[in-house]
Amino acid sequence: MIHPMTADSWKNFIEQIGLLYQEYRDKSTRQEIETRRLQDSQTDTEECLASEEAPLETEPTNAIESKAVPQINLLRNSTSRFNLWQDLPEVRSSGVLNILQPDEIRLQEAMFELVTSEASYYKSLNLLVYHFMENERLKKILHPSEAHILFSNVLDVMTVSERFLLDLEKRVEENIVISDVCDIVYHHTINHFSVYVTYVSNQTYQERAYKQVLQDKPAFREVISQLELDPKCKGLPFSSFLILPFQRITRLKLLVQNILKKVEEKSEREITALEAHKELETVVKACNEGVRKMSRTEQMISIQKKLEFKIKSVPIISHSRWLLKQGELQQMNGPKTSRTLRTKKLFREIYLFLFNDLLVLCRQIAGDKYQVFDSAPRGLLRVEELEDQGQSLANVFILRLLENADDREVSYMLKASSQSEMKRWMILLAPNRRTKFVSFTSRLMDCPQVQCVHPYVAQQPDELSLELADVLNILEKTDDGWIFGERLHDQERGWFPSSMGEEIMNPKIRSQNLKECFRVHKSDDSQRRKMSSKNRQ
Repeated sequence: MIHPMTADSWKNFIEQIGLLYQEYRDKSTRQEIETRRLQDSQTDTEECLASEEAPLETEPTNAIESKAVPQINLLRNSTSRFNLWQDLPEVRSSGVLNILQPDEIRLQEAMFELVTSEASYYKSLNLLVYHFMENERLKKILHPSEAHILFSNVLDVMTVSERFLLDLEKRVEENIVISDVCDIVYHHTINHFSVYVTYVSNQTYQERAYKQVLQDKPAFREVISQLELDPKCKGLPFSSFLILPFQRITRLKLLVQNILKKVEEKSEREITALEAHKELETVVKACNEGVRKMSRTEQMISIQKKLEFKIKSVPIISHSRWLLKQGELQQMNGPKTSRTLRTKKLFREIYLFLFNDLLVLCRQIAGDKYQVFDSAPRGLLRVEELEDQGQSLANVFILRLLENADDREVSYMLKASSQSEMKRWMILLAPNRRTKFVSFTSRLMDCPQVQCVHPYVAQQPDELSLELADVLNILEKTDDGWIFGERLHDQERGWFPSSMGEEIMNPKIRSQNLKECFRVHKSDDSQRRKMSSKNRQ
């Protein structure tokens, strides 16, 4: 049955949304964490599995509902209320909650969250534009070129969000039992969301420009501080408004994934959700690649300026080259003999720049400069872990250059500062060579998993930045507190401190997480294969 909602009723509801997007997103992801903790704490997994396998129609309705909506009940108990589909007066008065199955109620909540979170996002964008960007005092302080770099094409982003939100609102007004939202997401992604790529790709320059004006213009600092104190900003910093578009486009993909988990398999809504997810993934990848390209170019220029060649010079800057890892190791002096082990200076410092196709070995010299004394193509590197030979040789490995700068084979015995550092270097130096500690078990159903409970910003290129509630497979764990993991929703891999996450102990929850991941990405792979086959024909 159709239960329309009046435009005025919906408008009032949207205006009552109290949370800015930063708050909404933070509370939503923390709620995901709490829900997963609740599920993970259920120790009687056999009973849970048995109830899952039982036919739905044989269970009492109230029993289904009590298990179906733990997340919704937790949200209701939150001190700062979310806007839930079940809270709509039209939903409560229509009686649809007594008719719909629990799975459909969960799906309605997932679709409704996408709509209300877009409204919250649009509200925050308005603050960025009208409270900050259009502020007359800021306009007088900032040079037009500074303002352009700082705010980029945010007006285009806001226009796209407004258009998207209007279509979503119209769909909710048509019927309080929402038919679908992923078709609207798909349409706007392919036709309008390219503005996000432009905005996000500017992020490197935006961050640099913001730091520069803060440093160079005290008047700018003063005005920004005053604007941040306005009650409308709810104590949130200006920088949190600048990164809104990047946060939203990545979150939108996860919201569609959440819908995809709840739609019926092989249904029309699943097909639509898969199409929307695929297009969003394309946009997110383009955003990430835009950021990487800008930051990599600047990084390569900076490294080139620091290097002085003792050997024949190697051109560092290349459009197809980027840094994988850099850092200091200790090189063993002389051959490994008992006499050498007794010397006072067993090791000396060596500095490595490892690119995706090249290794450069240096010694640090005065003035933050590095003198290059050897190099080799990355494909001609081999590593070998040294068997434990006492404390002095702990975390030592052998690096072999099959063909170095002098066209000969050489070996270096290198010592890392920790077990995790040694493993990280060895994995990157010879990625195609199996090492005894690397165990890529990410496709096994019993692979250990962790959920992120503290956000983390990568400090090195081989590290992985984490968002709250990210779920990752643990591929490797070191004794000194580091994890090498693969994030389920996008298959990105990297290292991060183990203190950033909580291990998911319940095998049922781990299995469910993997199944949901396979459903999304195997379907994507299948669609890509079909397209590839069609193109060949």
